[in-house]
Amino acid sequence: MSDMSTPRADGFAMPAEYSRHAGTVMIWPERPGSWIYGGGEARAAFADVIRAITRSERVWLAVSPASRPSAEELLAPLIASGGVTLLDAVTDDAWARDVGPTCVVRGGEVRGVDWRFNAWGGEVDGLYASWDKDDAFARVVCDAFGLRRYDARPFVCEGGSVHSDGDGTLMVTSECLLSAGRNPALTQAEIESRLLEYLGGDAVLWLPYGIYGDETNGHVDNVCAFTSPGEVVLAWTDDPSDPNYARLREDRAYLESVRDARGRRLRVRLLPLPARPVCITEREAAGFVPEPGEDERVPGERLAASYVNFYVTNGGVVMPVFGDENDDVAAGVLADAFPDREILRVPARAIIVGGGNVHCITQQIPEGKE
Repeated sequence: MSDMSTPRADGFAMPAEYSRHAGTVMIWPERPGSWIYGGGEARAAFADVIRAITRSERVWLAVSPASRPSAEELLAPLIASGGVTLLDAVTDDAWARDVGPTCVVRGGEVRGVDWRFNAWGGEVDGLYASWDKDDAFARVVCDAFGLRRYDARPFVCEGGSVHSDGDGTLMVTSECLLSAGRNPALTQAEIESRLLEYLGGDAVLWLPYGIYGDETNGHVDNVCAFTSPGEVVLAWTDDPSDPNYARLREDRAYLESVRDARGRRLRVRLLPLPARPVCITEREAAGFVPEPGEDERVPGERLAASYVNFYVTNGGVVMPVFGDENDDVAAGVLADAFPDREILRVPARAIIVGGGNVHCITQQIPEGKE
């Protein structure tokens, strides 16, 4: 059911990711323009993420008729145990964070916010030419869970473009939310007003930049994340030759200059980027089969690999790793930030080759009444 009111008017707000979940929604990968060589490598990586998540919560996995057999094969024990439930749905791609509903809560009740999705930029700089099935996925999820749905259209937004601390503060990047392909007719103040109306809260923090080369126009979930109210982790490099060097220093200066909705100065932990840039290989580039109008990858292209693209579950932190010397350093930073959660490392190259990472392929459903 679509709700004609707004979450804020009804007393709902977006909880933090580190609040309790009923479970996680994901989509099984199959798009040939995103997942190389038939998607086998990506599916193995998604299965690793699913196994990590199901250590402490359920996963609802959307599958198309074509992809269901591979999911049933790779995840058979988890399906049999009830850790994974398959949902029938046809989507354009597998980025559940961005095309699923952004959930809001009031007491024990959960509802979903259904943004307009336009493939991260529509006709201006969108990544594929048709996105109707992705744009419909939030409604599919709300219907499956029996969630009342707030239709936020025509406002364009994605789940990966906003974080919440669960205590009144939202965080975005100006690079993304002010991009020309999303809501060009709206001012920054008007965009902020829409965010607060549909996600609740009292303040929005506007970081200047996302990660260099992030084809989402710099989603916040790849550069900075709340780890508790008043505390964040920020992607970081000390290499002056890295194109992220100046960008991340501007982000840090901003974070150290502001206060959150409750008047707190932020504690900023620095989470290093991989020491070596993660780039597309010739073998990987040859494995894509893009559709007309779809963004194409080329050998040597730098990917926006970041440890900030982790996912917080009820009992753990699912962290992407890249076989890099900074994998251990990043795990230590996250262990310090989340002392009560298990740090679960998942090899993520097959996911980042598709254009995103662990956080991008997951979307939490907050815990609520049955």
